[in-house]
Amino acid sequence: MNRKTIYTILTICCVVGFWLFDNFYTPATYSDTSGDGPKTAIASSLMPSSTTGEIVEHSHFTLSYNEPYEQAEWVAYTLKKEHLTNDDRKRPYFIEDPKVRTKSADWRNYKGSGYDRGHLCPAGDRRFSKQAYNETFYTSNISPQDRDFNAGIWNELEKQVRIWAKRHGEIFVVTGGVLEEGLDEIGEEDVDVPKYYYKVIARGDGDEIRMLAFLMEGKESSKPLKQFSVSVDEVEKRTGIDFFRKLPKKLQDQKESKVDTGSWKFSF
Repeated sequence: MNRKTIYTILTICCVVGFWLFDNFYTPATYSDTSGDGPKTAIASSLMPSSTTGEIVEHSHFTLSYNEPYEQAEWVAYTLKKEHLTNDDRKRPYFIEDPKVRTKSADWRNYKGSGYDRGHLCPAGDRRFSKQAYNETFYTSNISPQDRDFNAGIWNELEKQVRIWAKRHGEIFVVTGGVLEEGLDEIGEEDVDVPKYYYKVIARGDGDEIRMLAFLMEGKESSKPLKQFSVSVDEVEKRTGIDFFRKLPKKLQDQKESKVDTGSWKFSF
């Protein structure tokens, strides 16, 4: 066998090996299987309803998975001032969520789609530990997003939430795409592409709770964040999700109907 033939065979083997690795290798799990590791608690009184009953609890965020749309209808988490670190983390692989009963969508659905694998609970909010960071790379925590939207106005909103967490000490966040009929789909598993995304935030408790919601079309915009502020009632109407459902009804009616931008100082 001549040298040229050997090089050709080796090249083919390398190409096939890289293709197999890229298409079939996935780590087993990022979760703490012992159940004894650190966790970030979420106040049960703030948790939204699930339209599917498929609630998945990870160590540092909780989600409600919607199988027909192949993504979470919401991801909820607490962001504390002490979470905001600049720890350098190695970006892991996107993998299926082992805790989703029906399996979350494979990341390969996004390949060649033209859409970003947009985090719902941002990896940047979970740099304080390797496990917390890696958990955000479950595909149950991503949704197809236009690249300019993901890197633009949506990123600004994520940064604004971090500023509020630093200023107020602790913020509750619940976020997701508006899952509705007639959406475009990508990949072999028909992952739906939301036209709109929402984020609902709150701080404080009891009568002193302050809440605010945002509803954004999934495309880039140069408008200030405040112009995307809506009432919690508006997001509930669009999603069918009942936010803050465990709060007293009178308090819900009072707080969820208002667009209380006056209680939140905007930087963007």
